[in-house]
Amino acid sequence: MAPAHVAFARVGHSFYPGILVLFTAVLMISNISATKGVAFFGDTEFALGPLQILPIITDGGFFLFPLAYILGDVLSEVYGFAATRRAVLFGFGAVALSALCFWLTGLLPPADFYENQDSFDAVLGVVPRMLLAGLAGYLVGQLLNSYVLVRIKARTQEKHLWARLIGSTVVGEFADTLIFCAIAAGAIGITTWSDFVNFVVVGFLWKTLVEIVVLPVTYRVIAYVKSREPSYG
Repeated sequence: MAPAHVAFARVGHSFYPGILVLFTAVLMISNISATKGVAFFGDTEFALGPLQILPIITDGGFFLFPLAYILGDVLSEVYGFAATRRAVLFGFGAVALSALCFWLTGLLPPADFYENQDSFDAVLGVVPRMLLAGLAGYLVGQLLNSYVLVRIKARTQEKHLWARLIGSTVVGEFADTLIFCAIAAGAIGITTWSDFVNFVVVGFLWKTLVEIVVLPVTYRVIAYVKSREPSYG
């Protein structure tokens, strides 16, 4: 029988859904931004004594993607590997769905007044190689990041949070960066071995350094969520 009153399902007080939404949004935005190759000092020759400064090569998602790992650390530290794996798979599905939608939209016949079809295809068109690079790097890197953090926590318990945050990031970010760069390099115009090494090293060091710099913020976020998460303990 239908209830005699207006009924609604109850929403829990966990922070998990909100972190999951932000985590997924960061992944989707950074994957689109990563389709642009970026070179700092690319048009400038700069030498410091005998040291020649080479261009710094990266992609457009460099400033946002590290946030995905910080959120992944929060999920792993507070909710464990199983919950983080679920979030990673949700993010994987969201990125894949967005790529499918962009591809289908690109196939639709443009209206006569629409003059941006080439631009749309260039930015949002699905490049199979880039999609594979992003999804493969993300999936392996995030799962390794979470697994390593949880394994270190099993040994250190609630102590030495810095060790598991940095240790898991080094492993996860290196795997992610190497896989992504190995697959995507040619798609964004990287054709030489030196540029490829530059691409990998800059991406890995940048993402790792960002996590170290924002470690105090990550500490505070984790402490805040732990103290207000009814099921933690």
